[in-house]
Amino acid sequence: MHTFFSNLLEQLKYNPQAPLLFNSSFFLFFFFFVLVFNRIFLNNKRAKVVFLMLMSIYFYYKSSGIYFYLVIVSSLIDYFAGMQIFKAETKSKKRFFLILSLVTNLGLLGYFKYTYFILDTFGLLHTHPFDTLNIFLPVGISFFTFQSMSYSIDIYRGRFKPEYDFINFLFFVSFFPQLVAGPIVRAADFLPQIHEEKFITDKDIGRAMFLIIAGLLKKAVIADYISINFIDRIFEFPARHTGIENLLGLYGYGLQIYCDFSGYSDMAIGLALLLGFRLPDNFNAPYKSATITELWRRWHISLSSWLKDYLYISMGGNRKGKWKTYRNLMLTMLLGGLWHGAAWRFVIWGGFHGLALAVERFFHIPDKINKTKLLRFIGIIITLHLWLFSMIFFRSQSYDIAFQMIHQILFYLKPEVFWQWLTGYPLIATLMVIGYVTHYTPVKVENKIKEILTNMPLPAKALVLTIVIWIVAQFKSAGIQPFIYFQF
Repeated sequence: MHTFFSNLLEQLKYNPQAPLLFNSSFFLFFFFFVLVFNRIFLNNKRAKVVFLMLMSIYFYYKSSGIYFYLVIVSSLIDYFAGMQIFKAETKSKKRFFLILSLVTNLGLLGYFKYTYFILDTFGLLHTHPFDTLNIFLPVGISFFTFQSMSYSIDIYRGRFKPEYDFINFLFFVSFFPQLVAGPIVRAADFLPQIHEEKFITDKDIGRAMFLIIAGLLKKAVIADYISINFIDRIFEFPARHTGIENLLGLYGYGLQIYCDFSGYSDMAIGLALLLGFRLPDNFNAPYKSATITELWRRWHISLSSWLKDYLYISMGGNRKGKWKTYRNLMLTMLLGGLWHGAAWRFVIWGGFHGLALAVERFFHIPDKINKTKLLRFIGIIITLHLWLFSMIFFRSQSYDIAFQMIHQILFYLKPEVFWQWLTGYPLIATLMVIGYVTHYTPVKVENKIKEILTNMPLPAKALVLTIVIWIVAQFKSAGIQPFIYFQF
């Protein structure tokens, strides 16, 4: 008995080698526990909020250890700043507390995420030993700081009134399904739900099941398998492979990052729905986009809309003339690139997209592309390949690797190797085809599958989920693979 409780205690502790992930076995027990007690507290709003808030803080502790305090600190500051902004009688006082919120959140983000980047940029890492800093990057810090910060900005702009109950506000910031990798939820969309009566319908359960199943299959079957068994090998040593293998690796990575990130978002939305909360959609078949402009309306929607509302519009948007509009687009995407990672290659990636958005706007391409089905079809192909080209810099660990891959594709293509690759990687090829085909599946087919799942009796739903978990287990690698966007 003593051994049992010792093992249980060890399981409950934070383990840096095994952080808590949606696709881990421990999370199944964790969420089942949350679901049961959430049901018990269904008619007691206060108890429900306190319980879910505590479980959310624990979830973050299991993901980042002692750094769970950052969520609490960020929430305290923005809760206080929001109240003071609302109460302040002068513009200068409102601005002071807004700046307090921005400086604190960006300061936390800057220290934990960008210290080494700044030191390296100025060459300080090469002249002084900074190893003693040993700065840990808390999971999802870019997400919850942006989420908390937007609350203060909305109050400053007069779009939202402050939440007077700190527990409710902390629950909003820390809600575990979307805490570490989004969607980035606005206070105006989430806080009112705390006070609403919760009715989880059969349709909600069906949609939640569909999203969780889709997310698990995307992440644990497609994304992880093709990454470990093919993509990682290509990006590690692109010069050892022909251009066609590099190109296939690039197509694979485009699928991997979509399945990985949208898979997380699907599961987050589905899990939240089972708890009675609705989160905004974060992806809308982005590879169906005919322009880069459209792609950014379909990819990581919560971040795209955040950058637009709080950065692009704050700089003037398109209200101050044509050239300032292009400048604002470029700056927004440069900073959006930097948000993704503390390296200049992410800035290059963001700059590429900023330039693409400016060019499309200059030539009015979004207005012209949908005039015929042929034009749209051509636009979809071009947009996908522009996106994949930019992902070379996003995924590569160095500029040398990025340029090696480009060189191999341009000058050492060797298309005849494709058939050898197909026979050598039949399962990889099958998963890539399934991934892209399902991505381009019409919405009406997806809705029909949701309808079938919704109308199934509960035992049938449980059986489907069991089969999916079994499939995931068959594809499981030696260790649970973290989500790509956890590093951001």
